[in-house]
Amino acid sequence: MADTTFLDRKDITHIVWDWNGTLLDDNHANLAAVNAVCAGFGRAPVEMEYWRSVFRRPLVPCYEELLGRSLEADDWEGVERLYDSSYLEHLHSCTLTDGVPDVLYDWSGHGGTQSLLSMAGHDHLVPLVTERGLTEHFTRIDGRRFATERDSKAEHLVRHLDQQGIDPAGVVLIGDIDDDARAAHEAGANALLVATGLMARDRLEATGAPVVDSPVAAVDALRGR
Repeated sequence: MADTTFLDRKDITHIVWDWNGTLLDDNHANLAAVNAVCAGFGRAPVEMEYWRSVFRRPLVPCYEELLGRSLEADDWEGVERLYDSSYLEHLHSCTLTDGVPDVLYDWSGHGGTQSLLSMAGHDHLVPLVTERGLTEHFTRIDGRRFATERDSKAEHLVRHLDQQGIDPAGVVLIGDIDDDARAAHEAGANALLVATGLMARDRLEATGAPVVDSPVAAVDALRGR
């Protein structure tokens, strides 16, 4: 059963938004990039339903399962090269998720603050947010700035909040995969998941975090609407 107790609290004042699959509707670009990797390694292409059933972090074992083989360092560099090249080819066709940026105005208009934390590379992320005119909404924007052994957002979230001097107890992380829920739990924050990204809804629900249909629904839940 989902833990929704934090939704009734009045001390949740800060949202940490995820980017890919949450504020940015880029599922099709991600799938095209995954299938570019499949083609490069001699694997048949996959459908979105399948990818949403297996995608997870850490990424290396996820792709080892996808490709049916172990991946050494050189192999993983090849995966990243194929993925990044294809993703960038499709990035121009990615739009903001329905309700964005209005939902960002909604949250800040009622006195809340918000920031952005993504596992996309920092130098890749910042121009995308700037180009879409969203920078002003966030107190801080962080992409992946350092490597971690577990390939999880948890350590990044701790740093992200520390840099802003924000008490994690008053924070909700809104993201689209189970690692977002895990990161929030480990950082002492709260998690609210949206079923708009690369992970099937039943897998999100298995985390015990509440799951909603969209960023708009997430803020509505936080507002008690």
